[in-house]
Amino acid sequence: MARDKIRIGFLPLVDAALPILAREQGFAEAEGLEIELIRDTTWATVRDRLLYGHTDAAHMVAPLAIATALGRGRPAVPLAVPFVLGLNGNAITLALPLAEQVLDGDSLGDPVTLGARLKVVAAARLAAGRPLRFGVVHRYSSHNYMLRYWLAAVGIRPDMDVEIVTIGPTFAADALAVGEVDGICVGEPWNSVAVDRGVGRIALVTAQIWRRGVEKVLALREETVGERGEVVQRLIRALHAAAAHFIDPATRDASAAILARPDYLDAPVDPIARAIGDRVRVVAGAEPLHVPDFMFQYREAANFPWRSQAAWLYSQMVRWDRAPVAADEAWIAQGVFRPDLYRSALAGSGAPLPGASSKLEGAIGGTVAAGSTQGRLMLGSDPFFDGRSFDPDDIAGYLRTLP
Repeated sequence: MARDKIRIGFLPLVDAALPILAREQGFAEAEGLEIELIRDTTWATVRDRLLYGHTDAAHMVAPLAIATALGRGRPAVPLAVPFVLGLNGNAITLALPLAEQVLDGDSLGDPVTLGARLKVVAAARLAAGRPLRFGVVHRYSSHNYMLRYWLAAVGIRPDMDVEIVTIGPTFAADALAVGEVDGICVGEPWNSVAVDRGVGRIALVTAQIWRRGVEKVLALREETVGERGEVVQRLIRALHAAAAHFIDPATRDASAAILARPDYLDAPVDPIARAIGDRVRVVAGAEPLHVPDFMFQYREAANFPWRSQAAWLYSQMVRWDRAPVAADEAWIAQGVFRPDLYRSALAGSGAPLPGASSKLEGAIGGTVAAGSTQGRLMLGSDPFFDGRSFDPDDIAGYLRTLP
């Protein structure tokens, strides 16, 4: 029986796991799909392939999907995000000379303590005419916004006290090694590759900045959803099955071996396996630390596209683009995330389906029961490190509270 073919663009990162495993472990085939995966090295290329029809869907940094729909830097193209491929999973890794100035021991830093020390170094470097430089994977990436959120909250002004530049994920360790940057905020396995090569030290994981920060998503052109809606529903079900498989400890080694292949991540198996298992080696040669929720897939409806998460990303977009909040833009930004498509695809499957499409972000202090239209839904704590919470209905008010 012929299968429907769908082409998905991706970058070589651990959080590209779900489309890769959907293809390799038969979840796509079970839904009558044939996934063709197209590997790239920059998010701009992944986006362009999607927009020009070279791919049908993409593994994409969530803010880039919103920026594309809003026409940031190019003509607007409506995109739809019906599925979140993962939360968290990034880290901030410092070059060893800087790490020695601001970090102690072999554990992760504390965001506040580390920030205070980094502020002193940043001021000295700025006064010497050699400002600290950090690399992120794209201007419109959660990496950029997480890094900026942390820096600003500890009193370091992005673009004034420090520089932030763009580096492709696979080149991040090289940039540290040659001294092009003093730190990187990138996804796995590239932080761990830098550590294992002895050119960097992991200072923070982004789960310490926002415990449930939205990261990569499945993005499609809106016209594809309209023309191939039934195929999209089957793709969502295949990815959801792959997510359940991915978080099973019994599958970790097999998943890591698949992801490590040259046509996927082309990276060592060990750092990939560590990331899947929420284990982080902070310093070369040290025992990996268990970091709860370092990467977050599947549990607590992690794949559900909350409109409030899109709203927070939009708040950071206007903050760092230094643009005013516009009600029509905020509506478009939130509308990129499509909980209706997620619910439709998984209705009758037993998967927990949130009854709401938005929530207060950063307001959950412990495990709580949440309203659902199907299944029992429990949500874990999701704090921002500075104690703030985000109300998607008052973006302008929230921005006024930020430094």
